[in-house]
Amino acid sequence: MIFLRDGNKGNEGTVRLGNVSLDSALDAILVHNITGADGRKAFSKGHVLNADDIEKLRALKIETVYVAMLDANDMREDDAAARLARAVAGGGIETVKPSGGRVNLYAARPGFLRLNRDALKRVNELPGVTLATIPGFAPVTSKKMIATLKTIGLALPETTIRAVEEIGAVVSIASVSNARVAIILTGSDNARARVQEIFAPPIRARLEELGAHVIAEEYVAENETAIADAITQTDAQMIVLAGETSIMDADDIVPRAITRAGGRIELYGAPVEPGNLLLLAYRDAIPIIGAPGCIKSRETNVVDLILPRLLIGERVTRADVIALAEGGLLIYN
Repeated sequence: MIFLRDGNKGNEGTVRLGNVSLDSALDAILVHNITGADGRKAFSKGHVLNADDIEKLRALKIETVYVAMLDANDMREDDAAARLARAVAGGGIETVKPSGGRVNLYAARPGFLRLNRDALKRVNELPGVTLATIPGFAPVTSKKMIATLKTIGLALPETTIRAVEEIGAVVSIASVSNARVAIILTGSDNARARVQEIFAPPIRARLEELGAHVIAEEYVAENETAIADAITQTDAQMIVLAGETSIMDADDIVPRAITRAGGRIELYGAPVEPGNLLLLAYRDAIPIIGAPGCIKSRETNVVDLILPRLLIGERVTRADVIALAEGGLLIYN
C-alpha cells in the first residue's frame, strides 16, 4: 500500500492517506463516503472503522478502502476542533459539540463582540485552522452565534493546536459599562419644540437598544456658557450633544463649550458618510459625542459605528475613527 501526506497540512502534515486492504483498515479513518448496494450512504467520510464495519464492507464486496492513518501526535478533527474552540473563546462565550471538525461559538450573555483582530489573523494563518466571526463590536443577544471554527482535513498535529493555545482568546463578550448617558440638545427658544421632537427620540432609541440608560435630557441655549454648564453639571458616564445647527467648524460654539468645560477635542470630522461632521471629545474619561445632523435619522451613520465601543468603555481615538474610512460610505447604490 502507498501512503501520501495530507496536502491540507502543508509541511507540518502528519496524516497519511492511501488505499489499504480491509485486513489493515481497523481504526483507520475513511477519507470518502462509501455507498451501499441500495445506492445510499453506508459509511460517511471521517468514520473510524471498527471490526463490525470491516465485516459490513466485506459483505459489500469491497476489498480496499481509501483511508487516513494518524501519527502519534495527531488529533482527530472533532477533538482538535473542541480544543481549539476552548482556546479562542474568551469570557461570555459558549461552544457546542463539534461535528465534522466544526464548532460554533455563541454569546452566553447580551453585550458586544470584542475581537482581537491580530489574534484572529494569526489563528487563520496556521495550516488546517479557520475561524470566522461576525464584525467586531457588533451587538449580540444571549445565544447568538458569533463565530465558527472549522478544521481543514481529518486531523491536526499537536504543534498546531498548541500554537493556537499560545495565541489565546480571540473573541469575548463585553458588557455595557458607560450605561448612564445624558442627552444635551441646543438651539434657540423658537426651535426648542422641533429640535426636541426630531432629535431626542432617535438618540434615545439608539442608546436604549444598545443597553444604555438616558438619565437626563436637557435643552439649552446655543451659547458657549450654557452648553459648558450643562456638561459640567451632569453626572452621566457619556454625553451626546445635538442641536438646531450641526457643528460647522473646529472653533464653533460646541467645541469651545466642551473645551471651556474641561474637555479635550479628540476629532472633528470623520471619513464616514452620513456623519462627516462628527465631533468626538473627552472630559477626563467621559466621552462626548457632538452628533452630526444625520443622528435624527435611524439610518446607520457614523455614531452607530462608534457608539458600541464607547458604551463598553473603550477610548475611541482619532486613529480609530480615521480607520472607518474603508467601508465608511454607508450610502451607496
